[in-house]
Amino acid sequence: MTRHGRDNSLPKIPLIEALTEGSIPSGSNILVEFDPASQWLNASLTIAAGWVKDGGSVSYITHSQSPDEIRSHLRKLGLSVEELERTDRLWITDLYSASIGQKSKERFGVDSLKVADLSIYIGREAMADAPAPEFLVIAENCSVLDRFNPEKNWVELYLTRPIPMSKPRQITQLMGFMSGIHSAWAYKQLEAAVEGIVDFKVEDMNGERRTLIGIRNMRNVRFDSRWHLLKIGENFEVTLEK
Repeated sequence: MTRHGRDNSLPKIPLIEALTEGSIPSGSNILVEFDPASQWLNASLTIAAGWVKDGGSVSYITHSQSPDEIRSHLRKLGLSVEELERTDRLWITDLYSASIGQKSKERFGVDSLKVADLSIYIGREAMADAPAPEFLVIAENCSVLDRFNPEKNWVELYLTRPIPMSKPRQITQLMGFMSGIHSAWAYKQLEAAVEGIVDFKVEDMNGERRTLIGIRNMRNVRFDSRWHLLKIGENFEVTLEK
């Protein structure tokens, strides 16, 4: 084990661990607060692809795009999606269909975004006892739940289900929430419960709108707190601009 609590053989989190000194411990929850106009969605898929290419497994929870759109994007990033799904190295969980009132056709999907139903689903599907430090969970837009539930209810769901489950299972989680649309209370509750906070924002720079990434906090590893420009490749891969 490293002094930061993660085996050296485990994958690195692209983009984020490029800004830390050492590995983020397994079992960490990282809150991503993103400007809706930023490149967070492309970045989340870049992170997923990089983690898998480095030998890990990814559970990708999609709220704002269909699973087939996610698969198409991951293929552009060089993944053999069908083989990865067949061997359980890539799980795509469909919350998108429920968000538009359709029934999911996916192996992993939900029929309702109501907190009571999601709590049962998470308890059945995701609260297993076996540690799985090679797994990275990416939930790209958890703010969707605000359309279907009172704010206090969905905040309590995250505080009692997804966030606590990461520690015993040693699964690292990235949870994306849109910035500026929820109450200060909601953001503070979530920020206090996680080990790391990462921001994606858009700024006008010399007449061009650019996305920047910045780590606001990491509890268990030293980090670079400066803002860093991101660039987008032809295949929509997101990388740090040198």
